[in-house]
Amino acid sequence: MTLTEKVAYLKGLAEGMNLDKDAKETKLFECVVDILEDMAGTVTELDEDLAEVEDYVDEIDEDLGDVESLVYDDECDCCCGDETYEVECPSCGETIYLDDAMLDEECIECPNCGEKLELDIDFGDEDEEAADDNGQE
Repeated sequence: MTLTEKVAYLKGLAEGMNLDKDAKETKLFECVVDILEDMAGTVTELDEDLAEVEDYVDEIDEDLGDVESLVYDDECDCCCGDETYEVECPSCGETIYLDDAMLDEECIECPNCGEKLELDIDFGDEDEEAADDNGQE
């Protein structure tokens, strides 16, 4: 039984008691039932509004998931073909995702803490070291 139905039942019980309409207690009781009826209506409206907001938040969450998959995936499936690299900020420890264009910058700002980070990345050395380790040159 919903809250509105319970208040309607209570109101029906009160009417069925054939209370003296002029008695102070009857007027008080009728006033309390009216207030309960208003509150039940308000709560019902709030429940409906909350359900609508929950649906909207679910849609936003799905959209955000789509955006996150585009932004944070290791490989971009979009038309740009850029690779994405993960770097840990030495100041705050959060993971920063960099693309090829950002690697060309000398300095970037951590989006989490605002710390300016100098980039000194040389991928050529890693390839040469790997070749040296395998006995190749």
